[in-house]
Amino acid sequence: MHILLSNDDGYISPGLACLAKALESYAMITVVAPERDRSGASNSLTLDRPLTLSRSANGFYYVNGTPTDCVHLAVTGMLDVPPDMVISGINHGANMGDDTVYSGTVAAATEGFLCGVPSIAVSINSHAPEHLATAANAVVELVKRHCMHPLNPRTLLNVNVPDIPADQVIAVEVTRLGKRHKAEPVVRSKNPRGQPIYWIGAAGGAQDAGEGTDFYAVAHHRISVTPLQLDLTYYGQIGLISDWLVQPVRDPV
Repeated sequence: MHILLSNDDGYISPGLACLAKALESYAMITVVAPERDRSGASNSLTLDRPLTLSRSANGFYYVNGTPTDCVHLAVTGMLDVPPDMVISGINHGANMGDDTVYSGTVAAATEGFLCGVPSIAVSINSHAPEHLATAANAVVELVKRHCMHPLNPRTLLNVNVPDIPADQVIAVEVTRLGKRHKAEPVVRSKNPRGQPIYWIGAAGGAQDAGEGTDFYAVAHHRISVTPLQLDLTYYGQIGLISDWLVQPVRDPV
């Protein structure tokens, strides 16, 4: 089995190293990750310049681009044969609810999914995690399960793990995405020249975090596994918009 690993925290991330170490006994591992932290890059591709691929002393490859660039480059150009699975992480910090829209971690897995490879994004619920092994072990179990009962190539899983010792994890639970409150406003400041600058505000707190959501599972010492899809069509509004488009239009008064 051949697994392509990537992330959005950069190739020197402890989470990435921990995951690669945990999986090396079960599969051939190729790591292609961004050269620096690209958190929040979402599904962006770099189209205005060429990309470079370099190799670090530990054998990890890194790209001067986004997480999506890394997986796209690896699957469509670098590797002679597509990998059997793409895994992105371990991200430092959860990617639950609305986070999935912005997350570079989820985006790297999404690119694998779009290339026809079953893909998993994995995150741990701390920006300074103490129990990365808990998340790594969870991924190993998912990989073992995939080997025995292969996932459909059109499978995209978003996994979130509480930052607790493995023996305190109660269960692995299939969940749906929760939802956050609106993000906090940008933080306005000035640079040394007195020009206004803006920092993006923090994400909003959990709004829809009831039982069955990823937020609820992680808060209750469970590993959350959420199957994702990419069809953005709002089917419930197709009829409404069809009617709206045939309404007569006249110039405003």
